[in-house]
Parts: sequence; structure tokens; C-alpha cells
Amino acid sequence: MKAAVVLLVALHAAILLAGVLAPYPYDEQHRDYPYAPPSHIHFAGLRPYVEDAATGRRDAVRFFVHGRLLGVDSPGVLFLCGTDGLGRDIFSRLLYGGQVSLLTGLLATAVSLLAGLVLGASAGFFGGWTDRVLMRSGELTMAVPWLYLLLAVRAFLPLHIGTGEAFLLLIAIIGGIGWVRPARLVRGVALSGREQPFVLAARGFGASNFYLLRRHVAPQAWGVLLTQATVLIPQYVLAEVALSFLGLGIGEPVPSWGNMLTEARQYYVVVQHPWLLAPGLAVIPFLLGYLRVADGLLERQ
Repeated sequence: MKAAVVLLVALHAAILLAGVLAPYPYDEQHRDYPYAPPSHIHFAGLRPYVEDAATGRRDAVRFFVHGRLLGVDSPGVLFLCGTDGLGRDIFSRLLYGGQVSLLTGLLATAVSLLAGLVLGASAGFFGGWTDRVLMRSGELTMAVPWLYLLLAVRAFLPLHIGTGEAFLLLIAIIGGIGWVRPARLVRGVALSGREQPFVLAARGFGASNFYLLRRHVAPQAWGVLLTQATVLIPQYVLAEVALSFLGLGIGEPVPSWGNMLTEARQYYVVVQHPWLLAPGLAVIPFLLGYLRVADGLLERQ
């Protein structure tokens, strides 16, 4: 579990520092290098350099160039993961796109957990008709496929919506659908917690229901919510990737791992330019890391 935590911290730090680690801005185009393969870094002694295959020119790889960790002097280029059809550096877009995909997963998870905590704690603590209404609403929510719901909502919106609106729509749909499972788990904690002796004693001293929920019942659910967060984040990142890949999420020119994969739809493109699959491969260590942390948390409970 410690190795998974270290991996996740390193990956999140790399994405957070995209402005420093990425050699180029995400929208910078090099029209003379469409579908350029990854640059091969050579060494002359201890000095790294890249060699232009067309001209044979050697360009030294320098550190901390123009406020970025790595770079080469113009007219040289450095493409660590190759380029796409517009000559944009995939490695740079991978880091910037990770900010969008991971932020979508984190915010959607926060929405789900907050709704699950409030609704689940209310259902378990108050019981009766409150419990029945909330749990039946949860079952109805689970019965609605989130993809069809997103398609229905998208049909009522203008044909072209901004990146911000698409981002908020993704968070609202994905997070709003996913509150049911956390709510059920929190409900079980609240059912047990409301019968604890210290809760009964506080009620006897005149504590209000809101105080009991906030001070005594809700804190007992933090462990459940933490475990659920490690499970939901990778699921929601995958959901963003899938939706953007289908054209229902973040659109160009802002990158996300999903819309970066759209160029890899055609088989012949993937065969000729396999580096276009880099965004799909980038998701794997995040998924494995979060799932390993989730397993570790479950073993400790």
C-alpha cells in the first residue's frame, strides 16, 4: 500500500506541475512535425541531445529553459511522446489533460460523497418515512443509466457549449448519479451510531438532532467515505475518459485523456502511430494505484 501511495503522490505531483514539466503549452502546434515519433535522447558524455532525423542537426537538451524543466533551443524540437496530427506535443498534452481528467474525478467524487453523507446519515438517523423516501430515490437513481441521462441532458443544450459548461455538466451528471452507494454505507453507520451509549446520553442532555448528526454520527462515517473515495475516483476518471472520447465531454483545444484518444479511433492510425495511445496507458497506473490503496484500507477496517 505504501508503494501505491508513493506512486499516486508522484503522478499527481507531475500532473499538478504540468506548467513546469511539460516542454510546450498544450495548444502549441508544430505544423512541420505532424505525427512525429518520440524523440530519441542521445548522450555525448553526460550531455543529452536530440538529433533531427531529416537534417541530422543535433540540439542540446537543456534544463530550466523558458521556465520549463526540459527543452531545446529553437528551431530544435523535443517530443518525448511524439506528436498528434497537428504537431502538438503529446507528452505536454498528457500532463495538461491529466489535470482535467483527474480534477473531474476528484470533484465528481466530492459531490457523490457529500450527497451520500448528508442523505445516508439522514436516512439512517431519522428512519421511518425519511429512510424509505431516500432509499427508494436511490434505487430509482441507480436504475437510470448515466450515459443515457447525459445524452438526454446534452440534447437540451446548445450544439456548441464552452469547456467550462461541459466540465460542470460532467461533474454534475457523474457525481449526481454516484451518491447512492456511499449513502447506503453511511446509512448503515448511522443506524448503528444512533444507538451508541454516548449518542443516547447526549440526546438525554438535550442535544439537538443536528448536533448529534454533526458531532457524533457523521464522524463515524469518515472511514467509509475515505474507502469509497479511493474506489470512486478511478471510476469517475474512466467515465470522463469514455465520455470525452465519445465527444460528450471536454472538447478541443483543451486536452483531456478522453478527447486525446479520439485520434486513435482508426485502426490504421494506431498501427502507424502507436504513441497516440499514450493517454489510455496513462490511466492504468492511476487505476492500479487507487485500487491498491482501496484494498489496503479495506484490510485495515
